Amino acid sequence: MNENDALLILNAVDGIGNAYIKKLIAFYGSAMKVLSLSEAALSEGRIVPSKAAANILKFPKDKFLKSEYNLINKKRVRIITALDSDYPSSLREIPDAPFVLYVKGNIPEDRLALGFVGSRKASIYGMNIAENFALRFAELGITIVSGMARGIDTASHRGALKAKGKTVAALGCGLSNVYPPENKKLLEEISENGAVVSEFPMETQPLPHNFPRRNRIISGLSLGVIVVEAAQRSGALITADFALEQGKEVYAVPGKVDSPTSKGVNNLIKQGAKLVTCIEDVLEDLSLQLSDCLKDAEELQGRDSNPRTTREDLDPEIKMILDFIGSRAVQIDEIVDKLEIDVKRLAVVLFQMEVKRLIKQLPGKNYTAV
Repeated sequence: MNENDALLILNAVDGIGNAYIKKLIAFYGSAMKVLSLSEAALSEGRIVPSKAAANILKFPKDKFLKSEYNLINKKRVRIITALDSDYPSSLREIPDAPFVLYVKGNIPEDRLALGFVGSRKASIYGMNIAENFALRFAELGITIVSGMARGIDTASHRGALKAKGKTVAALGCGLSNVYPPENKKLLEEISENGAVVSEFPMETQPLPHNFPRRNRIISGLSLGVIVVEAAQRSGALITADFALEQGKEVYAVPGKVDSPTSKGVNNLIKQGAKLVTCIEDVLEDLSLQLSDCLKDAEELQGRDSNPRTTREDLDPEIKMILDFIGSRAVQIDEIVDKLEIDVKRLAVVLFQMEVKRLIKQLPGKNYTAV
């Protein structure tokens, strides 16, 4: 048994959450040490309640690991723990970060991601908005993160896949289960274009109390969360709360005032969530953070892995903006005034230019050619 095996076991023990795992490792030095303790030694530290300590001692460790690794191999899943270098850096920063992640596929290495959440009983309007917004963000290279539930989640993932973009699904069950069952094909498509992740052991059932826990992973992997349709007691509102707790932005697409699935999202707007009617609203608001993510991604991947687009490949609008900016620092308002481009349209084009490494953003929404 190694340290990662020990973490898998602690993660599966009833009554031992991430907070207790963190305390146990801090006190005893390692997960392996915790599992080697006698009942007296484990109780002496008084780190966990006596019932939880008893659960650790009686847990069928060898049987669990054998079964778990059989399923992991069968489902082509890999394990990432908080000890690993490829553990998502954005998740390390959140309260109650998961110690163990089961991953099918590959979590995108950059932080350029937006969360999408909303009603499982979404209207056609809500589904269309979610799919269209996700598609357009994905076309810009932004990863779409959601929960693979019915309704808005499914529409968001499908939008990203239509754009041949990246998407990540965080599940409220183990990866040997597919929930909802009709999304079996979708799970495979997501894993081929991003990742399906869970902190739950492979055979964990989709129990109601698991879903609030997975919601913090959706917001944790994202720069901000977009809520599209949510009833008064929707789980999407829990994700919005996690986002605020984590210091992330919350965006809300307004819904019909007489629709039950709009009450929650409309109340979010009343409480200060940023109203969104197009993707440009989000791009303009997050422009500096998105630029920082692009810089981080370049440093991580190496500049040569993403060669610059040549001038001959550029469309006329981008050439015009690039010529105007030149080598000086130009504020976005000056570009709008001189070139007479709508500010929301300009936000999208400038982001595309940053992705192509034609320009970079400076403080104060100033831009200069690279």
